Amino acid sequence: MGKTYERIDGRLRTFIESQPVFFTATAPLAGDGHVNLSPKGRSGTLAVLDELTLAYLDFGGSHAETIAHLRENGRITLMWCAFTGPPTVVRVHGQGEAVFRDDPRFGSLLAHFDPSVDGAGLRAIVLVRAERVSDSCGFAVPFMDYREERSLHSEFFERKGEEEFSAYCEGKEHIATSIDGLPGLPLPVPPRAA
Repeated sequence: MGKTYERIDGRLRTFIESQPVFFTATAPLAGDGHVNLSPKGRSGTLAVLDELTLAYLDFGGSHAETIAHLRENGRITLMWCAFTGPPTVVRVHGQGEAVFRDDPRFGSLLAHFDPSVDGAGLRAIVLVRAERVSDSCGFAVPFMDYREERSLHSEFFERKGEEEFSAYCEGKEHIATSIDGLPGLPLPVPPRAA
């Protein structure tokens, strides 16, 4: 049976931090808008900051739907599934915001992550304040074996400098504006705060 929790306690934190992939879900306010669901991976790009706050690194390579939805209404759900061990699904419903590279908080938030995951492809840090923390059974989630990280994403962006990354973002569709026409990533990509 599922339970709700007042905070991300030690057991939940251990579970969250041990999963190699998680999912984010956001939606615009418009009833005919597109719901967005994104997988997130890359080891070291998620941090539990305290019992009610999480953050993850937002990289280039896809649209900016999550950023656009957060800028409009802040609603976000994060979900982790156990693909090994006991069948568990954990969800954090909350309010999120995209902290862009020129925000004075960017550097102090980035310090919560391993420096090796930082790079030119980093667009923002998504900060999530939990409003509801719950778990449920994962009886229908299959067992799957984790093999290794894919390095293609980091290798692709490590070949780009800051100027190339900004040009890449400016040349992609649905970065500055979401598929529903909402403001997405500010362009040109904001420089990093000093």
